[in-house]
Amino acid sequence: MPVPDHEGTIPMDTDVQPTTIRVVSYNLREHTANSELAALAESSQADVLCVQECDSNDLAPSIGGLTLAASTKANRLGLAIYKRDDRFELRDFRVHSLQKSLHDRVLAPAHERLIAMHLRDAEADTDVIVASFHASPLTATNSLRRKQIEAAHQFVRDLSSEAPAIMVGDFNYPWFQTNLRRKIESHGFALSLSDQPTYLRYRKFTGHFDFATSVGLHIAGVETLPAGISDHRPILVRAHYETAAGSGAGSSAADAVAADPAA
Repeated sequence: MPVPDHEGTIPMDTDVQPTTIRVVSYNLREHTANSELAALAESSQADVLCVQECDSNDLAPSIGGLTLAASTKANRLGLAIYKRDDRFELRDFRVHSLQKSLHDRVLAPAHERLIAMHLRDAEADTDVIVASFHASPLTATNSLRRKQIEAAHQFVRDLSSEAPAIMVGDFNYPWFQTNLRRKIESHGFALSLSDQPTYLRYRKFTGHFDFATSVGLHIAGVETLPAGISDHRPILVRAHYETAAGSGAGSSAADAVAADPAA
């Protein structure tokens, strides 16, 4: 299987800051993998950890050096975001409902499918938006999921129209991703898949379910991490902030990757 391309929203020769932000996303499979979060945060050296299908009432206030910054409250299958307090200041966050599928209406697993968080990154001296997203399951249509993704991107930009942004999560979109990529790019975002499939429970459903969309960031890599209890594998996204070429605030993309040995 070829390794998917990792993209930014501007050409590779654009200057980027050498500062790396490491964002992990993990679908906990109805909270069953909650006990793995502390070890995952430590082993991945995550700066931000986004989870899906969590029980908001049973989340630890801190794990692996990260603090619980926000979570949904009404969902049976909730969302949450952990962050490093010594690096990030929380400016604002919002929880959003998205268009419902028939599955959502009948079984009511989740009506809040997005948490978008506006952070101030003290290390990079810049603002950044990080979002945790969970699309409707495969019983819904790809068309509905594309509408959910488009609405989620709009909500992300409503927090800030200028700050770089990254949205990670379970997109439930393993097939026909060429059309999805075109739609996402029409929103001004880039789509980044990981180096290996993220869902392996059922052989016929193997594929990239969990990935990232971004704007204003150079995605240096998206790694599928080892499997745990969940039917999803976590992903680690390594990103660099993009800056205007010739501004003197950054370096080339190659220099930025060289500055981060893990990149």
